[in-house]
Amino acid sequence: MCIAAFFDVDGTLYRDSLMVEHFKKLIKYEVLDPAIWHGSAKKKFENWAKRHGDYEDFLLEIANIHISHLKGIDKDYINFITEQVVSLKGDRVYRFTRDRINWHKKQGHMVIFVSGSPSFILEKMAEKYDVKLYKGTEYLVDEENKFTGELIPMWESESKMVAIDEFVRKYNIDLEKSYSYGDTNGDYDMLKIVGHPVLINPIKKLVDRVQKDQELMDKAEFIVERKDVIYKIPSNVETL
Repeated sequence: MCIAAFFDVDGTLYRDSLMVEHFKKLIKYEVLDPAIWHGSAKKKFENWAKRHGDYEDFLLEIANIHISHLKGIDKDYINFITEQVVSLKGDRVYRFTRDRINWHKKQGHMVIFVSGSPSFILEKMAEKYDVKLYKGTEYLVDEENKFTGELIPMWESESKMVAIDEFVRKYNIDLEKSYSYGDTNGDYDMLKIVGHPVLINPIKKLVDRVQKDQELMDKAEFIVERKDVIYKIPSNVETL
């Protein structure tokens, strides 16, 4: 059996959301109408930026707008923008997570990205960090390679578990000896099933949920990275 390390990407490796960066670039290059931003997406963003709103709500809103406005656009047409996102922003990652990816590779562990980011962006990010296995949100295309406006999400905990189960069966992964890294509720089950779960800059909802799960609490690590300092936080820390 082999040991794996499952990494969420947005907020865990990348210090924001690759999908949001892609959305911004589509607007910048006028593939999408800039007026799209000045609606519910901007309100959600402002709420989050002011620490009033919920980050997951903001991402879900952007995801819905992102896929709906890509409908009818040829997937190949946005390849340049996809490559630009990773080329210009791909190094904007947490040092702790980047170092852990390298550490796992040196240990001979199987590194796997499981992320809510669109799979066509995640593919480029995986290439950048020499990660061979990944599973992201599938933006469906028709027979003419145009986006249909439909997707198969990978930001929900249940969806990630289906993907992980496929990896486990295909590569005979020992979950008890394996690792997972995440930051939101969508990573809860992924963290729970492995022997070495690590929460990186987790949102409050995830921390609260984990603290109610004694079995998970007993084995979880909490990591917070701010500026150039990495903190390992006691698992019994009180959240306000």
